[in-house]
Amino acid sequence: MKTTKFAKKEDIQRKWYIVDAKDAVLGRMATKVADYLRGKNKPIFTPNVDTGDFVIVINAEKVRVTGNKLEDKKYYHHTGYIGHIKEETLQDRLAKSPDEVISAAVRGMLPKNRLGRAMIKKLKVCTGADHGHKAQKPELIKITK
Repeated sequence: MKTTKFAKKEDIQRKWYIVDAKDAVLGRMATKVADYLRGKNKPIFTPNVDTGDFVIVINAEKVRVTGNKLEDKKYYHHTGYIGHIKEETLQDRLAKSPDEVISAAVRGMLPKNRLGRAMIKKLKVCTGADHGHKAQKPELIKITK
């Protein structure tokens, strides 16, 4: 009878990947990035262990969305005071901080617990084509259209 293998911390080998967000659809790219952060691309994947890899996203400002999401999608933030809910469209947030748009999209696809908070720390988002992780020799992930 075969037994199920569960990943342990000693078994995990983390790699670095790079994703070019230029002309990539936001949601499709975010699902791919979330899979790599969780480690679902590995045969050693275990749901309750962080087996994922590091992911660098470059050209965050050149990401694209489909439909009318630039005007229709809203981001809300409450300050804690009565009546002080802040609303911002996707177009405004992309102009101000495109790295937060990608981080929020990926964060929504990760587990909502301490494991998900540990996974999101392995995501590095850069607005330009230059990133400071060349020493890690990241591999390119192709995002199909």
